[in-house]
Amino acid sequence: MNIIKKWTTSLKLFVIALGLSFSSTSTNAQEFILEAPTTLHPSLQELGTELMKNKTGSIVAINPANGEIICMVTNSPLGSNETLAVATAYPPGSVIKPANALTFLSEGIATANTRVGCTNGFRDGNIKVGCHKHYSPLAMEDAIAISCNTWFLKSYIGMLNNKRYASKEIAITAWNEYMRSMGLGSPLGTDIANEKGGLLANVSYLNRRYKNGWDAKTIMWAGMGQGDITVTPLQLANLAASIANRGFFYTPHIHKDCDWNPLSSRFLKQHQTMVSPISYNVVINGMRKCVTKGTASAINTPLFTICGKTGTAENAGKDHSVFIGFAPMTNPKVAISVYIEHGGWGSDVAAPIAALIMEKYLKGNLSAKSQTVAKRIISLKTTTE
Repeated sequence: MNIIKKWTTSLKLFVIALGLSFSSTSTNAQEFILEAPTTLHPSLQELGTELMKNKTGSIVAINPANGEIICMVTNSPLGSNETLAVATAYPPGSVIKPANALTFLSEGIATANTRVGCTNGFRDGNIKVGCHKHYSPLAMEDAIAISCNTWFLKSYIGMLNNKRYASKEIAITAWNEYMRSMGLGSPLGTDIANEKGGLLANVSYLNRRYKNGWDAKTIMWAGMGQGDITVTPLQLANLAASIANRGFFYTPHIHKDCDWNPLSSRFLKQHQTMVSPISYNVVINGMRKCVTKGTASAINTPLFTICGKTGTAENAGKDHSVFIGFAPMTNPKVAISVYIEHGGWGSDVAAPIAALIMEKYLKGNLSAKSQTVAKRIISLKTTTE
C-alpha cells in the first residue's frame, strides 16, 4: 500500500501511505528498493493528512475516467487506518438521495416535475421527521439541492406501495437491484485488502429482522439514508464517479499500471448501472443546485463547477458529516467522498474538505481564500475521547 523509494545518495526518502506522509534520508549507497507504484497523488495525500488532523473518518477521491484512487486518507484516534475507507460501513445519510432519485426516475415512480409538499418535515401519526425550512412543494432537482427529507421518504414509500409491483417484496427487490448496480451493498472488488460490502435491505434480511412484519413505513428510512442501509466511504466515492460518468464506473483501484507490473484486466472493465441515461441529467442538475444555492452553497467557487450532495448521518452521539461530489460538471476529472465521524452537518466539515481536495487536484494550488478555509478545517477537532 506504500510507495517506498530508497535512493543511492542522501536524498529524501518519501513515504506516501494512506493518511500518512513523512520524509527521512538514506545514505546507504547499496540500498535500493522499488515497490509497485500506486495511483495516489502525493500532494493530495499531504493535504488530506493535514485536513484530517484531530478527526476520525476518510477522504476518498477517484478519477472517474479510469477508477484510479488518487487520494485515500483515513484517520482515527489510533492513527491511519485504511479499514475506515473500505471495511467500515456507515449510514450514508442524505448523500444516498441522488441514488434513490435515479432509481425513482428509472422506475417511473417520479419525474423531474414530481412535486411533494413539505411543511416543516414529514408527519405520519406519531412519526415526525424534521426538514430544512424551504418553500413547498418541491420538484426533484430542488429536493436534492435542499435535501428535503419529506420528498424522499414519501417517494420511497410510494415505490414500495406502487401497484406496478405485485408485492412489497418485488418492489424492495427492484430497489435493491438498482442500488447494487450503482456499486452499493457488495464489495466492489478493489485491490485494497479487507473490503466489506455494507448493508442493503433485501427480502430475506427484512423478514429476519422484522419477523415478516414489515411494510413500506417500517423501512422508509432508507429513503433518506438511515435505517437498514450502510455503505463504505469507498462505495460513496464510487457512487459519485458513476454519476459523474452518467451511468458507469470502473472498479476503484490503487495499483498503478506499469510495464513490469501491469494492471489486471478486471480494472479496465466498465460496469454499467441499471439507471436510464436520461435520468442522470435531472440528478446532476440537482447536485449542481446543491452547490450553487442549496446545502453546499458555502463551497461554490468560480474556479470550477462542483456538483455535490451533503449528508448528515444520524448517530447516537453527534451526527456524522458526509459529502459526495465531482468536478467539473462537464468532463469530470475527480469524484470524491468525505466521511467525518461526529462532524455534524455535512456542510460544516465534509463539504469544505472535499472542495479543498478537488481544488488542489484540478488547480494545483489552493487560492488565498481556500488556504484560509484549510486553516480553519485543520484547527477543528471532531474526535471523541
